[in-house]
Amino acid sequence: MADTPASILLIDDHPLLRRGIKQLIELEPEMEVVGEASNALEGIEQALRLEPDLILMDLNMPEMDGIEALKQLREHNISSRIIMFTVSDQEDDVVSALRAGADGYLLKDMEPDDMIAQLHQAAVGKMVISDRLTTLLAEALRSNKPQKSSRPDFDSLTPREKDILKLIAEGLSNKMIGRKLDISDGTVKVHVKHLLKKLSLRSRVEVAVWAVEEGLHKS
Repeated sequence: MADTPASILLIDDHPLLRRGIKQLIELEPEMEVVGEASNALEGIEQALRLEPDLILMDLNMPEMDGIEALKQLREHNISSRIIMFTVSDQEDDVVSALRAGADGYLLKDMEPDDMIAQLHQAAVGKMVISDRLTTLLAEALRSNKPQKSSRPDFDSLTPREKDILKLIAEGLSNKMIGRKLDISDGTVKVHVKHLLKKLSLRSRVEVAVWAVEEGLHKS
């Protein structure tokens, strides 16, 4: 039996762009668009209701921009992977998005095939970023490391949360973690929310980076 397609929510104030992306994704059996929003407030509401696997969100939108929406979603401990999709290649925007908990940053001028390839990677838990921004990403991660005094405490997690953390570090999606541990996707999402809150981390990417740095993925 085939895996359930990765669910995707599109948040962008340009209807033509949303339609184009949706048509591209519809050609991919491993992914499906489950919702669309034309502004950040509507996008936040849909994200919390749908809990999609992946959120593709514009940076520059009226009333509330993508960074503020991203912060609000992370404050709700949403487990969706959130990818910023924008025309801006400005260092400040890239750094702000990553520090706010984005799981990726893609530019709208990329080739359609490249975008689909990146979305496939994002859907299985990988961080994605447009090639020409990789240097900025490295700088952002270096400057955003938590201080030793405030490092996450692995021992604060339950045994189940520790198991899930290690699988996140291996790049597994919620669906794959659920299958491996014989629990539902919904149960995995609840555990992910709890462990993010306990560790004071904002995204699965931060969890994975921290776990790899600490060698927890091998323990």
